[in-house]
Amino acid sequence: MMKTFAYLAVAAVALSACGQQAPKGGAEKAAGPSASGRDQVWAAGSSTVFPFATRVAENVAKTTGGRAAKVESLGTGGGFKLFCSGTGAGFPDIANASRAIKKSEFEQCAANGVTDIVEIKIGYDGIVIANAKSGPTYNFKIDQVYRGLAAELPQGAGFAKNAAKSWKDVDASLPAQAILVYGPPPTSGTRDAFVELGLEKGARKLPALEALREKDEDAFKAKAHTIRSDGAWVDAGENDNAIVQTLTKTPNAIGVFGYSFLENNMDTVKAATVDGVAPTFETISNGTYPVSRSLYIYVKKANVGVIPGLREYVNAFVSDAATGKGGYLQQRGLIPLAAEEHAAQKASATELKTIGAPEK
Repeated sequence: MMKTFAYLAVAAVALSACGQQAPKGGAEKAAGPSASGRDQVWAAGSSTVFPFATRVAENVAKTTGGRAAKVESLGTGGGFKLFCSGTGAGFPDIANASRAIKKSEFEQCAANGVTDIVEIKIGYDGIVIANAKSGPTYNFKIDQVYRGLAAELPQGAGFAKNAAKSWKDVDASLPAQAILVYGPPPTSGTRDAFVELGLEKGARKLPALEALREKDEDAFKAKAHTIRSDGAWVDAGENDNAIVQTLTKTPNAIGVFGYSFLENNMDTVKAATVDGVAPTFETISNGTYPVSRSLYIYVKKANVGVIPGLREYVNAFVSDAATGKGGYLQQRGLIPLAAEEHAAQKASATELKTIGAPEK
């Protein structure tokens, strides 16, 4: 479900007026920010980045006394879709993302006139596999996660539908609990990262799938990235907090969500280990927790200096006070970058360094 929050932020210069044209599909596509458009920063995308983005908006408002930065939680894919749909005031200035932009998304941006995109890494997050504190304790190996959730598994010379009903069916060392996992939908960056960092890594542990990867990578990914659709996995929407609340009511179920939501709900949920490593601040920041990822914001360079408060908002996001070690976003669960990398991201934000097309 889309959540929209308006927070007080900076209101300064008027927007410059530009014409509009209709893109393919019939929706209006603005050629540039319009004077009759908005006087606020607009960010949309990842549910994981959402609490960090709103906290920055709150802080900018308090320190400037200005108005309204709008932050929407649409999922990473949904955020990029809207961000890349046009260049005017009718489209977001920032895409919040829990993965890097894809080549196809970058090309869609370009097709709609969205060029000169600035990529800023804001920190790290881990994807946790968790359940209610009153439920059983899970210690997964990465291949067990895949074997529990893959739509098909190797059988003989081919593949067969996953028939495992309980985690004990997957491996005798796991609890005899029915496989029921609440997780993010396909539009979510959390889902993308879980598939790539969890399921794909797990699939490669199976000799038949590793052999397939060496022979035909596309065929391998089709098998490795397809989650079962027989009710064992439930798309629970973009709201990770809703997944946490579901687990408290369904103690035998498992949830997949970002680490920050675990850290903020440790009184009610607990995380499984993966390959013997528990998700913690330290294991995510040093990369030893297997299911870790980077978090980003993407900024339209053309809007800086045109949309009131955008420069201030971006600068606030990369400040030491926000994303530096010990910053206020760390208190909300963000794993900060190493000092050298953080300094590099601050420089990118200051210089508004743009990116080229990703390889894939």
